[in-house]
Amino acid sequence: MIWLNTNKKIGQEAPTYIIAEIGINHNGSLDIAKKLIDEAASAGCSAVKFQKRTPELCVPRDQWNIERDTPWGRMTYMEYRHKVEFSFVEYVEINRHCRERGIDWFASCWDELSVDFIEQFDPPLYKAASASLTDHALLAKMKETGKPLIISTGMSTLNEIVETVEAIGTDNLLIAHSTSSYPCPLNELNLRMLHTLRKMFPDTLIGYSGHETGLATTVAAVAMGACFVERHFTLDRAMWGSDQAASVEPTGMHRLVKDIRAVEEALGDGVKRVYESEMSSRKKLRRVQSEELANA
Repeated sequence: MIWLNTNKKIGQEAPTYIIAEIGINHNGSLDIAKKLIDEAASAGCSAVKFQKRTPELCVPRDQWNIERDTPWGRMTYMEYRHKVEFSFVEYVEINRHCRERGIDWFASCWDELSVDFIEQFDPPLYKAASASLTDHALLAKMKETGKPLIISTGMSTLNEIVETVEAIGTDNLLIAHSTSSYPCPLNELNLRMLHTLRKMFPDTLIGYSGHETGLATTVAAVAMGACFVERHFTLDRAMWGSDQAASVEPTGMHRLVKDIRAVEEALGDGVKRVYESEMSSRKKLRRVQSEELANA
C-alpha cells in the first residue's frame, strides 16, 4: 500500500486509483484544462495528469525548425512545443482548481528541469512515460523527491524493465503495463502481462495505462488486479492533437469509473458463504438440506 500526500492510497486493498490523462489534450488552453479537470472530478476520477517538457531539452535539434500546421497557424515544431507548455502562473491556477475540486494532479516529466518545475507544487506522485523507461538519470531524479513514481512499460523489453527496476529500486515504485500505439489494437493490449509483472515484482504495485478505444478492456484490467489505471482524456475526440483519437470523452469516463467501482464491489473476498438473499431460494428449491445450515 502506498499513501499519497493527499491522504489517498494506492494498493490492492484500496479503491482503484483512476487517472484521467489530460496530457497535452488541452492544446495550450487553460480554459480547456480546467474544463477537463471539472469533468474528471465529476466522473469520480482520483487524479488528472499532465505532461511537462523543457522543449529545448526534449526536441531533437534537427526538428526545431520543421514547420507544421497547427490550430494557431503554420509554425515551427519548436514554436508549437512552447505553445502547449503551461507557464508557472498557469500551473498555479491548475493547482488551485484541482484543490478546489478535490482531485489529485501530477505530471509526466520528460526531463530533469521539468521535475524541478513540477516539484514546486508538491505533487502526490510522478509518472515516467514509456519513452523514458531507460532514462535512469531522469527516473532517479523523480525518485529523489521522495514521491511515489509510476513507470510505464510500453515499447520496452522485459530485460529493459528488469534493468530499470534494478537501477532505481522498488521502494515507492509502481509499474504500469502499457502498449505504446495510439489507438492500440485489441490483440496488442496483452492484458495477461499484468499477471506476468505481478509474478516478476511481487512486492511492487502493478497497474495499467491504456491507449485503446472502448472501455471494457480497462475494466478487465481492474478485474485482473490492476490497482491503478490511466486513460487519456479529452472533451472531444475530434479535437486537434495526436492523442485525441485514443482518448476517452466525459460520458465515457463517467461510465468507466462507474463500471470499475461496480467490478470492485462484485469481486468480493473469495470466501464462499451462503448469503441471506439466497436463503428463500435455498429453502424453496433445494430438496435435501445439509446439516450444517439446517441446524444453524
